[in-house]
Amino acid sequence: MNFGTARTKVKRCIAKLIVPVAALLWAGSVYAAQPLKIGYSDWPGWVAWQVAIDKGWFKQAGVEVDFEWFDYSASMDAFAAGKIDAVTMTNGDALVTGAGGGKSVMIMLTDYSNGNDMIIAKPGIKSLSELKGQKVSVEKGLVEHLLLLNGLKKAGMQESDVELVNAKTNEMPQVLASGDIAAIGAWQPISGQAMKALPGARPIYTSADEPGLIYDVLAVNPASLSTRKADWQKVVKVWDKVVAYIDNPETQPDAVKIMAARVGLAPAAYLPLLKGTKLLPLSEGRKIFVKAEGFSSLYGSTAIADQFNVANGLYPKPQDIDSYIDPALTNAAR
Repeated sequence: MNFGTARTKVKRCIAKLIVPVAALLWAGSVYAAQPLKIGYSDWPGWVAWQVAIDKGWFKQAGVEVDFEWFDYSASMDAFAAGKIDAVTMTNGDALVTGAGGGKSVMIMLTDYSNGNDMIIAKPGIKSLSELKGQKVSVEKGLVEHLLLLNGLKKAGMQESDVELVNAKTNEMPQVLASGDIAAIGAWQPISGQAMKALPGARPIYTSADEPGLIYDVLAVNPASLSTRKADWQKVVKVWDKVVAYIDNPETQPDAVKIMAARVGLAPAAYLPLLKGTKLLPLSEGRKIFVKAEGFSSLYGSTAIADQFNVANGLYPKPQDIDSYIDPALTNAAR
């Protein structure tokens, strides 16, 4: 998972303005008539939107929305290329995408990772402190790398206390099973696959140990947000209906069935993945949108992600965090 504005002097001849203004008004009306295009991918907090899609809740809310399914990285590429109006991604990746030219504004939170992201150790290792001097494999610069650093810090250690080995996240089951690595970082379902590949392997630190380390958001193109604010407000309001349907024990089986079908899993296999995700109703999202330091705030968490991104060379200069966050629509959705 940049658009800018430039002020120009408006000292112009009225005659020169008539045609351009008419053209702009026409283009604006056509643009407004188009469905909002949102890219989403295989993460429970984003697959949750499938419930609203299948139930027809956007139409009921009076907004036309086209959700387009992508692999995660491809969704951010499509957003940066201007092919979609919004994308679901992590707060840290919103900064990476923005620094690369695809500026976005985070208008609502869908969830935070609550155990699906894991540091998994080989049999016999029970804590992060036991990793000192050993090889740990993560995909450098991604969220599991940040998770590892956070865990090491809480254990009184630092990155130099372990030997980092870079590997692709989808290769982690084989990496751990090779026996050459003491621990790996991966998210579900890959983390689950890694534990199956090496019996006795277990998580020694997860995203449940640091709520808010990884926030998942709906991030919108600033131009679309400016011209279609009322429509985006309707999208945001639908979210509470989604969370309620998934969290309600009476309707959860149907919700899980819908979500599992979207990703090609059996409902029984999908339910544990959902449990490792803390879906956020708008009331909780409003609290996280309050500006503060630390992981309890989207601002604080994103600032920490920004430091991590710069330190790992994902972009050269710190980003303007405030310009990426707009709580107005979440706050207004009462």
